[in-house]
Amino acid sequence: MPEPIHLAANNADLGGGEQVLVRCAAALVALGRRVVVVAPDRPTDVLDAAAAVGAEVVALRADGRREHLHRLRAWDRRERTGLLWCHGLVPSLATAGHRRRVVHLHQLPRSRAQRAALAAARVGAQRVLVPSRFLASQVAGAEVLPNWTDAVEPAARAGSQRRVGFMGRLSTDKGADLVARALGAPALADATLVVAGDDRWVPAEQQAPVAEALAGLGDRLRRLGRVTPAAFFADVDLAVFPSRVAESFGLVATEAMAAGTPYVVSDAGALPEVAGPEHPWVARAGDADDLAAVVARALAATPEEVRLVTDRARQRWEDEFSPQAGRSRVERLLTDLGVP
Repeated sequence: MPEPIHLAANNADLGGGEQVLVRCAAALVALGRRVVVVAPDRPTDVLDAAAAVGAEVVALRADGRREHLHRLRAWDRRERTGLLWCHGLVPSLATAGHRRRVVHLHQLPRSRAQRAALAAARVGAQRVLVPSRFLASQVAGAEVLPNWTDAVEPAARAGSQRRVGFMGRLSTDKGADLVARALGAPALADATLVVAGDDRWVPAEQQAPVAEALAGLGDRLRRLGRVTPAAFFADVDLAVFPSRVAESFGLVATEAMAAGTPYVVSDAGALPEVAGPEHPWVARAGDADDLAAVVARALAATPEEVRLVTDRARQRWEDEFSPQAGRSRVERLLTDLGVP
């Protein structure tokens, strides 16, 4: 039986990093590799998604992150053969010093404790991977392995209804309050805000400003809750991703590219890098007035101008951020690592 490639998850639920893990597992399965995904047993989101793409799974019983760290370290020392691809800081730290490991960071270490954990976690690692040049500039010695997303069926749009969409965590970090405040500008008085996402795992101090800003829109606000990217993009004319904090990548922007939906990003972290140098609608992070101006400019674009932008973005997605592009990068990585 061929040697397995193990992918270890940071969390049990499907956050951004865990979605990338599942896509890596799918790429490896498509390349004919034997894949084993290791994750906490509650909830079973990561385990279920990994099994759905054809990976074997190992469920580690763990109540909380600390127990997951200890159980993963014991499992790795006792049972693992083959390469271990650690997705996130927790599995990387749990297996620090162990042989044949890849450390893959999905977020910028922000605190002193996280930076110290990373220094320990990367000891003995064969590679340290990050999803963007921006993040590589913050993590010495890291190599860039850009993320990719599944295909999103482009939605047919019959004329603009000035529906502005936000998809993501309802937090001030992600700028949910900024887009609501931007729609208070006179030029956007007839625009509707369509919101997809919720405030799970959002600190209380970030929930209140968002709730207040959204409430100020009155009947110009529509809430979709948690929906698929396809359902969200089919319901908006322009997507807005106005993060305040430096993003390590920007999965939602690549999903907009795949869907053929025009979108606005802030200049926080890797978002402009993902969008590409020719993308015309980039706002200053944290500036609601500038965001309003950029959104108004995007909504005022002619159908021909929008088509030029979205066609170029779709081609960029196919070349850089599609499953095919991801599989090619994973195959090159395995070759570089000498994985038989």
